[in-house]
Amino acid sequence: MSQAILLTPGPLTTSARTKEAMLSDWGSWDVSFNQLTASVCNDIVQIVKGQATHVCVPMQGSGTFAVEAALGSLVPQTGKVLVPSNGAYCQRIARILGYQKKDVVVLEHAEDEPASPDRILAALIADPGITHVAMVHCETSAGILNPLHDIALVVAAQKRHLIVDAMSSFAAIPIDLTTTPIDALIAASGKCLEGVPGMGFVIVRQDVLESAKSNSHSLALDLHDQWIYMQKTGQWRYTPPTHVVAALRSALDQFHEEGGVSARNARYQKNCAALVAGMRTLGLRTYLADDVQAPIIVTFHSPDHPNFQFSKLYEGVKAQGFILYPGKLTQIETFRVGCIGAIDAKDIFKATEATARTLHDLGVISSI
Repeated sequence: MSQAILLTPGPLTTSARTKEAMLSDWGSWDVSFNQLTASVCNDIVQIVKGQATHVCVPMQGSGTFAVEAALGSLVPQTGKVLVPSNGAYCQRIARILGYQKKDVVVLEHAEDEPASPDRILAALIADPGITHVAMVHCETSAGILNPLHDIALVVAAQKRHLIVDAMSSFAAIPIDLTTTPIDALIAASGKCLEGVPGMGFVIVRQDVLESAKSNSHSLALDLHDQWIYMQKTGQWRYTPPTHVVAALRSALDQFHEEGGVSARNARYQKNCAALVAGMRTLGLRTYLADDVQAPIIVTFHSPDHPNFQFSKLYEGVKAQGFILYPGKLTQIETFRVGCIGAIDAKDIFKATEATARTLHDLGVISSI
């Protein structure tokens, strides 16, 4: 059985070498595994140049586990969080804070509108009670890239704390913690590092983490406790995702061999350009303007044709070896195609050919 290519924002297609790294078993308390974990965390911090100020705390589970851990551990119960929202993952942050019974202010934006530093500044000035801003860097609902650096400068100037969900941007879009003031940056193994799902991580200022003792609403998701235990023992508090960590170590090695963030960004940019060009030749329209489109995932308007059904497009393209992603926009019909993973522009070209054949078979387009 041939392996389908995942054109999704994670899980995503991984290399044979990354898969092979999961063939060995590891003892979770073994010194070799502890060294593996430490090397992964060190590399992760270095990717964003945070070694002088930040530490990496790994967390079992999906990226959302790490987001909840960061919000629960770093925002005290008396905190008040501003969430600039332009998509489903921003809304998820607000929902998590609601579960934690913390005060949250949602600053609504349109789903095709980048989060506005000016509107965030105005909100912070208007409400001195806001202690934190929690934002998404690349909101994969539509694929929009929010202006992280400019927002970070605004938040720092107002002496508030910034927590960033960088799930879909980490390792693919440059972030420099020496010039962009961020308290905590959250991502996961199964995204642009091209590992497999199962481990989130929070890159957090050490001084902020040290002051976070007893904040957490949860034992399992207590970042401070996880970090303290790891500092003392080198071990995870509870059963770690050993095979995921091993795969991530291999994926990080391949990331460095490729040339780091700049090289990965260049490959994803080429993938995105090939995808947009190919789909536009089929008459498909992108939802976002090109200048705010991140090279992570592209949202397309569904064809306005009576024969079009996304489920049929999905099955037709899947039969040819490609897995698409449904839209998450609430008001209009869309579907999404990812540009990330261990793929290149040649794979994207084949995917657009598969899309063309399927749309032709459905009678949505007349020629291919």
